[in-house]
Amino acid sequence: MAPYESSAKDPLIHLSEAWRVLRLSMAFPARIPTWDAILLTAASPAQADLFQWQLQWAKRTGIISSGTVVLAIPDPEGHRIGSGAATLCALQGLTKHLETSDFHEACPPLFNPMVGLIGRMRVLLLHTGGDSKRVPWANPIGKAFLPLPFLAGEDPDGPVLTLFNHILAISATAIQAFSNRGGLLIMTGDVLPCFDAASLKLPENGTVVVTVPTVLSRATKHGVILCSTAGSYGASSAVTRKQRFPGEQNDNPLLVEDLLQKPSVDEMLRRGAVDPDGNALLDTGIFAVQGTAWHDLIGLALSDPNPINDILMSGDEVSLYEEVAGAWVPNKHEWLQSRPLGKLLVNALGSHRLYHHCARNLVFLHFGTSSEILDHLEDDRGGRLARNYFTAIPSCGTCDVAPSAVILASDLRQGVSIGAGSLVFDCTLDSSIQIGARCVVTGVHSSNQSKTSKHVLLDSHCLWEVPVSGELVDSRVTLCCGINDDPKLPKHSGGTFCGKLWDTFLAERGISGADLWGQDSSNNLWNAKLFPVVSKHVGKNGPGGIQGIDIAMWLMGVWHKGADHNQTMLKHWQSLTERVSLQDIHNRIDFKQMYYDVNTHRAALAAGFARASIESGQMDRNLAKLCQVIVNGNTEQGSEICMDLAASCSDPLAGHLVNVPASRVYQAQVDIYEACGNEIAKSVSEAKVWDAVASETMAVVGKAHEAISAEWQTEGCNHLPLKLTHVEVNLPVRLDIVGGWSDTPPWSLERTGCVLNMAVKLEEQLPLGAEISVHNFGSGISMSDDAGHTCNIKDPRAISPPFQADDPFRLVKAALIVTGFGGPNSGSLSHELRIRTWANVARGSGLGVSSILAAAVVRGLLQLQGVDESPKIVANLVLVLEQIMGTGGGWQDQIGGVYPGIKLTTSSPGPQITLKVDPIEVSSELKLALQDRMVVIFTGQVRLANTVLQKVVRRYLQHDMRLIMTIDRLTILAASGRAALASNNLDRIGEIMAEAWLLHQELAPNCSNPFVDNVFQSVSHLSSGHKLVGAGGGGFAILIAKTREASVSMKILLQEFGPPVEVINWSLCEDGDLL
Repeated sequence: MAPYESSAKDPLIHLSEAWRVLRLSMAFPARIPTWDAILLTAASPAQADLFQWQLQWAKRTGIISSGTVVLAIPDPEGHRIGSGAATLCALQGLTKHLETSDFHEACPPLFNPMVGLIGRMRVLLLHTGGDSKRVPWANPIGKAFLPLPFLAGEDPDGPVLTLFNHILAISATAIQAFSNRGGLLIMTGDVLPCFDAASLKLPENGTVVVTVPTVLSRATKHGVILCSTAGSYGASSAVTRKQRFPGEQNDNPLLVEDLLQKPSVDEMLRRGAVDPDGNALLDTGIFAVQGTAWHDLIGLALSDPNPINDILMSGDEVSLYEEVAGAWVPNKHEWLQSRPLGKLLVNALGSHRLYHHCARNLVFLHFGTSSEILDHLEDDRGGRLARNYFTAIPSCGTCDVAPSAVILASDLRQGVSIGAGSLVFDCTLDSSIQIGARCVVTGVHSSNQSKTSKHVLLDSHCLWEVPVSGELVDSRVTLCCGINDDPKLPKHSGGTFCGKLWDTFLAERGISGADLWGQDSSNNLWNAKLFPVVSKHVGKNGPGGIQGIDIAMWLMGVWHKGADHNQTMLKHWQSLTERVSLQDIHNRIDFKQMYYDVNTHRAALAAGFARASIESGQMDRNLAKLCQVIVNGNTEQGSEICMDLAASCSDPLAGHLVNVPASRVYQAQVDIYEACGNEIAKSVSEAKVWDAVASETMAVVGKAHEAISAEWQTEGCNHLPLKLTHVEVNLPVRLDIVGGWSDTPPWSLERTGCVLNMAVKLEEQLPLGAEISVHNFGSGISMSDDAGHTCNIKDPRAISPPFQADDPFRLVKAALIVTGFGGPNSGSLSHELRIRTWANVARGSGLGVSSILAAAVVRGLLQLQGVDESPKIVANLVLVLEQIMGTGGGWQDQIGGVYPGIKLTTSSPGPQITLKVDPIEVSSELKLALQDRMVVIFTGQVRLANTVLQKVVRRYLQHDMRLIMTIDRLTILAASGRAALASNNLDRIGEIMAEAWLLHQELAPNCSNPFVDNVFQSVSHLSSGHKLVGAGGGGFAILIAKTREASVSMKILLQEFGPPVEVINWSLCEDGDLL
């Protein structure tokens, strides 16, 4: 962990923000660009095949764009060439791919010559090659693809998250530093650097290395950056010693004077590499290259003769962090003259400079050893580390699983015991398995062949199984070691196996060194041929049917069958002549079989989760994601399994589904059919979803309508005679501060909603209104609006939904129905009713215009009758009206318009939705601050809220946990907003709005667009927070300026932005305004 953790930001906050950016870039790449190419280095062709599969899987699961080139490129001819040469080799691999694909045909102007093509691309390069000697159980999957369930609870039915996924998320924020230019970002695959990568400032032409301050004792083991006193990129004056070690306020990267490799404390002090706090700048291994420096690096990789050939001939290695980085540092040029490729590097890259960006709040999570990995998983991270993820555990409590254990993608049967701090993934374990504390178990599928035999994994051990190529049917190797064994440490230097010195282990087992090591090999664990190749089928393994796990237990010193058992196992071990070492395994892994095993295992888990969710009547899993796992993982039977699931939820009235809303059952059908590719069945069920949502909403809100109608009947009101002959209702618009989405069905039917909003006038006017008049000469109903539309209805009983989506008067017609003036039960009118509506603001503005205009019509019709027209009655009737119209809206718009001032409204689910409106007293101080600092603008963009709404409703019905957590958070923020207003804390309101805006984008990535993003960015330095109002997508926006003076500057900048952006004069609508 980085030494600055105590003062640094919580690393998972950085990581959570990075994931938000990554998801947004996948959903809306026009707003946030994605990588044009992602390259992974690999140590061998076999490892490259594994990584390529992982990259393609990431594409299928939606965390890499479908248009991104993904390549895993091995070191040539299996030789280790170093990270610098591997960088050049990766660029050569990208070139070959582009030359042999149709990629260049899509954009012909960019791709001639090849340097120009790649130079315009934004490329992410991860150095992931290597044999994971210190984490040998990660060899089959690659250390970069270690399971790492940070934040996994946000998506419990999604794919198992890996270290690579999180690195990719961090990189998604860094891509913003390249703006619209090409460039290269280099990172390493065994470190998760949690920091604000979007804060990177890159020189127009040059390279930046990210640094972090560290204590000197740690600096002596790593690369250290010596910062130049010559200044920074974009600076013309010299810097002082204090400026040499910048804090966060220093935006521009500083020049690097020298690179110190594992320097002593004396050398760092003598060279001036120690800052005033006694720390040195650690090289994080993160490099960003841009401009002509990027073009020259590509040119070097593609130069003729091929520089890689020199490395292959000499057998040398070229380091990115020493030789290549040194070419950008003039003080290293002399040293480079004698280094591999040194002269070539200086000639090709030496005209450019290396700068450094000090990420003072960067937190390193290093995954270099098994012990480090378990340490990271032991920290609960405030509940944001998922400990039982995508795992089946018996509910009867017969498993003894320690609370601190991490179980991923596994099937645990009754009787399993797992100790504290252990990691288990991709396993099927039964009662024959007992796992100690701080163990790692992966790929083990115990069959419990012997009911009397227990496989006990002692504390601090690793056990894993991999399929290998071999003569036996389903050849497998079960491997083991101690958590703290160093496979590189020789026997004579204190090397261990399973925690015991080699001499002790050999003596206890009766094994000779000659059985393990050849004459030319190093006598260490890495080269020890300990592990026999056996068949998955027990009967194929000779007398007694001994399995690989039995041998592994014996090697670890675990046996329970008497003193002679050691001799029996030794003879059997010696009889299995095909034994392999950790080093051998890497080239023997049957990756195709391993893919199959993992995929079918996870598909079976997903099928079990989906089946249990349906049959239990809970419907509490995301079937869309589970069915994708089933279909992708079980290519032979996946569709058939999904169709069986569809049959089990075909009837919402079935006994096991009787308590599940029909909308959720129909959505499950949609998700299952979509996974199977059955578009016809999907479309049929999709229509039923929205009908069911409307019916369920009407069943709840209709009760309020029935209660209101009953009061009318009690009063003897049958609309004749009318109490008034002319009414005019004017209402304000609504600005929502936070909490929107929690008011909309079906959320509000099942969960608590909470919204903080305010009623406002625009340009000193109430912009929405309706005029209704009664005329004795004539009959029927005539309607008109401010757009020039007219409509005449002779018989009000003919008004009946559904209405056409383009009907300009469907709102008025629905209002007539809910107030009893229209519909089959309305009766006839002996006079003419004329209704005129207007809206001095565009629909699609996000101000709740449609719902509030409906409230104006409803209130007017109630006034004609002389019945209760209280805000509560009007708000409830508009909610019914929204369902008749088919827009599926919630309650916050009409609440915002019919209640004056600022209010916090809470809804409680039940047989009838209960609304509690709490007005917030606005002090004169707060009112003045709002007028001074809250800026309202019209962005000129318009949209329809229901198009966004449908996407959010669908995710809710799918039980999308991230959406549920997001809306929950919005309701919490709404309550926090009330407290902030009560204390006149407008800065806190800005913070709440800023977070709410991020959450809205999480719910609906298309709630903004590049134009709106640019508007907000242009005044971000003056703003405490901003958001579009309503569902987003355009319309109006509110911004909280940092100060009154900032508000003035903000308005000037926004006005200079020009059309269609318009600064709007607003004022709070108070009690007297609605009389």
